[in-house]
Amino acid sequence: MTTSILQFNNEAEIAQAVETSRQTFKAGYTKPIKFRRHQLEQLWLLLDENQDAICDAVFKDLHKHRNETQLGEIAPSKEEIRDALEHVDEWARDEKVAPFSLVNKFGVTCYMRKEPKGSTLIISPWNYPIYLTMGPLVGALVAGCTAIVKPSEVAPHSAKLLTDLLPRYLDSRAYIIINGGAHETTKLLEYKWDHIFYTGNGTVAKIIMKAAAEHLTPVTLELGGKSPVFVDEDTNMAIAAKRIAFGKTFNAGQTCVAPDYLLLTAKAEERLVPELKKTLKEMYGENPQASDFARIINNRHFHRLTNVLKGNKSGKIVVGGQTDEKDLYIAPTVITGVDREDKLMEDELFGPFLPIIRVADVDDAIEFINSKDDPLALYIFSTNKKLTKKILDSTRSGGVVINDTLMHVTEGALPFGGIGPSGLGSYHGKKSFDAFTHERSILVKQLNIVSEAVLKARYPPYTSINLKLGRFALEGVPHFRKNFIMKYFKWIVIALIFGIGYKRIA
Repeated sequence: MTTSILQFNNEAEIAQAVETSRQTFKAGYTKPIKFRRHQLEQLWLLLDENQDAICDAVFKDLHKHRNETQLGEIAPSKEEIRDALEHVDEWARDEKVAPFSLVNKFGVTCYMRKEPKGSTLIISPWNYPIYLTMGPLVGALVAGCTAIVKPSEVAPHSAKLLTDLLPRYLDSRAYIIINGGAHETTKLLEYKWDHIFYTGNGTVAKIIMKAAAEHLTPVTLELGGKSPVFVDEDTNMAIAAKRIAFGKTFNAGQTCVAPDYLLLTAKAEERLVPELKKTLKEMYGENPQASDFARIINNRHFHRLTNVLKGNKSGKIVVGGQTDEKDLYIAPTVITGVDREDKLMEDELFGPFLPIIRVADVDDAIEFINSKDDPLALYIFSTNKKLTKKILDSTRSGGVVINDTLMHVTEGALPFGGIGPSGLGSYHGKKSFDAFTHERSILVKQLNIVSEAVLKARYPPYTSINLKLGRFALEGVPHFRKNFIMKYFKWIVIALIFGIGYKRIA
């Protein structure tokens, strides 16, 4: 199939790409560290040398301002690559471990080999078409895997650009782009993969997980959910408003970790709402449509969002509410007084609506958060450490940011991922390497008479003496079951040695 922008791959091309990916991995081309490093360097150059083209493509798809593309797509992708380049030798090195069992304490070496999983499939979304393609791809590169990348056809200009650029910079035997829609993705999922990495919604994730289960293929699922924001009454509301508005309006709210709704007490709402009005006006002026504000990706998502707003029975729009279908524009919109079971609170919004739910106190907020699926992100605005700890201890989420929004995504030292319906597995930094790596356990024993004598008790014919010796070698005593002498044997011996030594000196 062909759209006006993007050429879809046919089934024969898909089959050839899969076979090429498999054979390239089997041939061992991608395993050497030198190869991995070179491919990472090339990927960095792809981003660095084509910044204008990337900004133009993303603008055509999402009307995303150049600043947002630079800061939300290109810069974090380059940082992922830089991190991988600096640590590839360390991450890929064999890891020695100290044997735990007594039987392996002597004459035994234990270590883990970090081996690439193999031929992998990366399915990326439309909302951050560059960054959310590059992130998993960096993981595959640094781990030494081959990868077929399926970018989203919903962002066709970005997908076409990646299709043109990738073979110019990366080894086309190892890293191949396949374009298409649901049919082509379904064909890809029929094949056996060594790992599938999917970013998108939960409905498609279930289809992918079911297809992966047919081949017992491991998956990483980066999904989403309704990420709540709790704002403490004593927070600096001016700063909180700016940071919440930033997180909600960046890419027109089409971000998997965008603040989905606010949980506010009456006092907090009274203080925060005026600051939100002020902040949104400062950011986008009286008419956000004429500003740098991004657009909704397509008509289907435009109608999905406007239907949610129309179907909502409660609440009052205090900011925004304007729409323009021809321009795919929906204004940043704040709605107060929203009922907890209303339309706005059913599914992840993935757009510029910000409903406010009134809560009695922090306990009420916690109860409401826990009544819904575990979110991908949880945002807390408070300087009260006791209150913050209470929320952390009483809730679950993929990640948490305190006194800001979105920024945990940019920190490579932190794993990024969901829990339950918001995702499976994590990545970023070393976690990206780990996602595409198999830790192969290696135990090496010496072939000598002494070690064989120790192991003799395991061989038939079985006797009660052999059993006692075997249990002694294999089964230790947990600390809580040890008597006083066993618990402190080492210190008793030391005390005796020093005591005897002191007596002799005296």
